[in-house]
Amino acid sequence: MRIAVPSETDAAEARVAATPETVKKFIGFGADVVVQAGAGAKSGIADQEYAAAGATVGPDTATTLRDADLILRVRRPDPADLAGVKEGAAILAIADPYDHIDALQALAATKARIFAMELMPRITRAQVMDVLSSQANLAGYRAVIDAAEDYGRVIPMMMTAAGTVPAAKIFIMGVGVAGLQAIATARRLGGIVTATDVRPATKEQVLSLGAKFIAVEDEEFKQAETAGGYAKQMSAAYQAKQAELTASHIAKQDIVITTALIPGRPAPILITADMVKSMRAGSVIVDLAVERGGNCALSKPGNSIVTENGVRIIGHLNVAARQPATASALYARNLLAFAETLIDKETKTLAINDEDELVKATLLTKDGALVHPNFQPAAA
Repeated sequence: MRIAVPSETDAAEARVAATPETVKKFIGFGADVVVQAGAGAKSGIADQEYAAAGATVGPDTATTLRDADLILRVRRPDPADLAGVKEGAAILAIADPYDHIDALQALAATKARIFAMELMPRITRAQVMDVLSSQANLAGYRAVIDAAEDYGRVIPMMMTAAGTVPAAKIFIMGVGVAGLQAIATARRLGGIVTATDVRPATKEQVLSLGAKFIAVEDEEFKQAETAGGYAKQMSAAYQAKQAELTASHIAKQDIVITTALIPGRPAPILITADMVKSMRAGSVIVDLAVERGGNCALSKPGNSIVTENGVRIIGHLNVAARQPATASALYARNLLAFAETLIDKETKTLAINDEDELVKATLLTKDGALVHPNFQPAAA
């Protein structure tokens, strides 16, 4: 069994899909591992470290992928990246399948089996494979750090001989994995933290972290969570009530961090232009949903802007990768855990069970066809 780790082709992607730690584990399963030269450079991993772990360093993409049974990537590859890949090779990656049916069909034509790691079901067995959680956790942390960097004041209250400096007021909108880490980080920095979410189960989590919960807690709120643990799309009436509540709250905040996303849908607008106008000069908004359109009406993907009234809006892309060494370490462990379920330890070969619930949930392409029921052309 041959496992390949090619370099990422997106110049903005700093993560890598394997680390020396996971390479050793794969070799322990009986695999030959090939890592493309320079694949880990942006994550601070030198080729020599992979070689010391037992991997072969491939000089280019073609050499690295030649005869590979399993290919580990961070992002969905372009079909051109898979030239010469063995038919039936399994590729594990963050595939970003929503709204990209044409790209998935082009990948299917390569006859490789593409697995979308972000479709991993949220069940106990798959927790260690959950790339959304591992990367969102880091994004929530980094959002607070980015906000603190651009905020022109200190976060904690300080009592000095020259007088008392008040603590920053920090509002977290959306209390998933990223939001919870943002709350914890903001609290550790000494901020006065409030948070909101439409899912009632999050209230207890917010309070347990020492923050105050802000929400319209009506009957719709009590039913606002899917079986998979995601937020439901709320009615226009509820959104209006929630917007009225948050508008008055946002006007008093120094830092607002938005994290609200629903898989496969545009990010909901939580902060309107009028809300931004109500904030004082020097306030900061960090929009973690900017890649899906943004939670703030004025966000610009990939840019940090300052509004006319002096509010800075940060819209960094790929926030988890802003700390690539840690992001790569966690992502590589996610891939290792899933890959282990695809490997027969006795024969030391790839043995994919199509009836496994993890395979059913994540397999996008097989035998030249797009097979996932959620991403058929008609469903698009």
